[in-house]
Amino acid sequence: MKLRTLGRHVREGTKNLGRNGWMTFASISAVAVMLLVVGVFLLLIMNVNNVASTIEDDVEIKVYVELTASEEQQQELLEEMEQLPNIDSITFVGKEEGLNQLIDSLDESGEVFESIREENPLNDAFVVRAINPQLTEQVASTIEPLAHVERVNYGKDFIERLFAVTDFVRMVGLILVVGMMFTAMFLIANTIKLTIVARKREIQIMKLVGATNGFIRWPFFVEGMLLGVLGSLIPILITVFGYSYLVTNYGARIEILFFSLVPPFPYVWQIAGLLVVIGAFIGVWGSMMSVRKFLKV
Repeated sequence: MKLRTLGRHVREGTKNLGRNGWMTFASISAVAVMLLVVGVFLLLIMNVNNVASTIEDDVEIKVYVELTASEEQQQELLEEMEQLPNIDSITFVGKEEGLNQLIDSLDESGEVFESIREENPLNDAFVVRAINPQLTEQVASTIEPLAHVERVNYGKDFIERLFAVTDFVRMVGLILVVGMMFTAMFLIANTIKLTIVARKREIQIMKLVGATNGFIRWPFFVEGMLLGVLGSLIPILITVFGYSYLVTNYGARIEILFFSLVPPFPYVWQIAGLLVVIGAFIGVWGSMMSVRKFLKV
């Protein structure tokens, strides 16, 4: 396509926005509303996924060393574990440190354990983290048979339920976002179709005087893309500034246990870019589907 021809299509597509004022407004409004819903869902899913990832990252394996193991044997065990696959980090926790952690975790009730400091009955231990939380059980089963390991604790039943819940949350979130995007596509395509139906006579006349299908289509493609991009601007503004305001002013109040709002940047810009792409795609796709039937003259 020649540059001059492309420029003509862009000018015509841009003019069409002004020629069909109310239908243009209706299309942009439909795009804005649906993309705002998609944007809010994306932010929600992003935060839910962050909670799931935070919980998974806290999963660890506690490897308790036999009480009779010497320092040399503990070192040998450490070296063996370091050779195993799928291990991200190994941290040694001596019995004294373990007792301190126990006392601190029980607050005032922990003072009763001060009396056992002289004859500390706790085991030395290694805290092991897998490179992927989903591999925790596999790593634990690999460590358990090693020499000088008394027992391995990673909360098997809890871990299985945790991963089942987090996987379910991610899947539901993905289905909701995809469902909202397809709903937006069909609703916006139908709205754009109304603008093209109102000009079907114009399309048919152009076809009868010899205009090619491509020559007729391109201005509508440009118009549809502009409708989608313009319709995405309002959701982007609300998403970027609204979420940033929420995190800045209410982030500390919302933070509960594992839940804390994801920092807005750079994620809101990624969502903004995605909304522009979705808007442009929906506009072009809606125009393509709607104008096709009027080209058969």
